[in-house]
Amino acid sequence: MVDDAAARGRIEDKRARVRDRHVAPLNALVDDWRGVHPAVPWFDPDDGGVLARVLILMESPAPRTMRVGGTGFCSEDNPDSSNRLLSSLRDEHGPARADCLKWNIVPWAVLDDAGRARTPDAGELAEAGAMLQEVLSVATAVEVVLTLGRPALAGYMAYLTAAPGRPLLPVVSAPHPSQRNTRGRDDAIRRIGVAFGAARDHLA
Repeated sequence: MVDDAAARGRIEDKRARVRDRHVAPLNALVDDWRGVHPAVPWFDPDDGGVLARVLILMESPAPRTMRVGGTGFCSEDNPDSSNRLLSSLRDEHGPARADCLKWNIVPWAVLDDAGRARTPDAGELAEAGAMLQEVLSVATAVEVVLTLGRPALAGYMAYLTAAPGRPLLPVVSAPHPSQRNTRGRDDAIRRIGVAFGAARDHLA
């Protein structure tokens, strides 16, 4: 949840810019998707939008993102430990934020019967693949895909092989930056950093 006035002001500033030229085509897709999945967040105007060269794919939005008081954005600025770690590692290892587009392989919150986050199933990954195709049809500058976590990698591979003729882009895979990776936390952090560095080097 967004807890302080300064953070709320930053979110209001983002909301005022969701139709900026570099994110307008992506957020027009969100408008369409919300007819089926109301809890799809906005693309962040502080990312590279359709000019981004690196697509960062995570799993699915945290349930609180679209609840009352949530940010409503798929953003590395969201106030949770996963995004704070993600942002700090991208800052440290590159690439620049303007070169990145953060998104989720399943762009709506995936919940169990008790309203808790769960892993997307094969059917949800397949449905989301059609949405990812729409994203990449407008974000045509993407050169490399960085998947964080097994569902993101599985979903991207399912998208890639669902139909012939989809562009074959370099893919770098690393663990999800969540507290669920506590057993191998240091290794997960190291691997995410290496993945960001590989994406940076590819752009260079």
